Amino acid sequence: MNTTCTLIYWKSEHFWIGKLLEHPEIMTQGETLEELEENIKDAYRMMVLEDVPEKHQIKPIAL
Repeated sequence: MNTTCTLIYWKSEHFWIGKLLEHPEIMTQGETLEELEENIKDAYRMMVLEDVPEKHQIKPIAL
């Protein structure tokens, strides 16, 4: 996967917080800027779900 997105980030009291401009629903934090970048990459990979098998199941849940 070789996708480029724009990271919007800021420093809170204890953590770096960030979200992707192109996918604002993907948001995470890190103790360092480097950790934030790794966490946002992991969050993106999980949200993209390119590896969902053909025989998958779905279930509505209340949030």
